[in-house]
Amino acid sequence: MTNGFKIIGVSTRTTNKENKSQKDLEKLWGQFYAENILEKVPNKASDKIVSIYTDYKSDYTEDYTTIIGVPVHSLNEIPNGLIGREFKSDNFQKFIAKGEMPNAVVNTWIDIWKKDNELNRKYTYDFEVYGENSQKGENSEVEIYIATK
Repeated sequence: MTNGFKIIGVSTRTTNKENKSQKDLEKLWGQFYAENILEKVPNKASDKIVSIYTDYKSDYTEDYTTIIGVPVHSLNEIPNGLIGREFKSDNFQKFIAKGEMPNAVVNTWIDIWKKDNELNRKYTYDFEVYGENSQKGENSEVEIYIATK
């Protein structure tokens, strides 16, 4: 997926300030499942769920957009209420969050933020991939890709 992809899903604008993103993303994930987005999306390229962080105002301390969706072959058919976006190929550093979700993902992001300078992040877009191993309790794994210069 690091060669770029198209996605259809739901989105929100948020910030990590005052734990706002925690509430907003919980709500967005709730919407994704409540509205059965995975089933609604046409032209699916896979059944993996992707959470994308993009449109950064500057870096992780400022506002950004989160999109939770499904990779698709085409953006020709976007159901009402959903958005479609295309993301170009980029350079990424891969991290794997291992353990109970969502805590494992949260802890991995905290590590990434601590290394912000040395990672030389680009802030174009970063994303998480929730595949078949993402729902295995304490043995869960989620891939996190960080855009780097």
